[in-house]
Amino acid sequence: MSSTYIPASLRQAVIVRANGLCEYCLIHEEDSYFGCQVDHIISEKHGGPTELDNLAYACTFCNRQKGSDVSSIDWESGDFVRFFNPRIDQWNVHFNLNGYQIIPLTPIGRVTSQILDFNGIDRLLERQELQGLNRYPFPEAQVVIGQ
Repeated sequence: MSSTYIPASLRQAVIVRANGLCEYCLIHEEDSYFGCQVDHIISEKHGGPTELDNLAYACTFCNRQKGSDVSSIDWESGDFVRFFNPRIDQWNVHFNLNGYQIIPLTPIGRVTSQILDFNGIDRLLERQELQGLNRYPFPEAQVVIGQ
């Protein structure tokens, strides 16, 4: 299935709403080596529309890890659980930032963290380096986190 063209005005609205942050890991687009992309929260493959309420801004790493997936198995409970949805979920309800680690707090947080590999070694080192430069969490991310 080919992707639907996303008009520049819609892309810009997604970026502005996200304050230039990946809406999953909260890295700022300026600090993401490969930048960020507009992502379908519910992929087109699963019938997700190309409209503002179904689009998120995601760093390349989060976007590639997520792919067209919408959920996974929470191995702690054994349940099939949907991913974090930045349109309906609050980040600080499902995650906590502890130093440079993103700690999942809920089943939604656990499956999202697992599949998007929030705490993989490369991602931890990236956030650790950015914290040393006072660039993570970015001021706009601090608002989302509740700091």
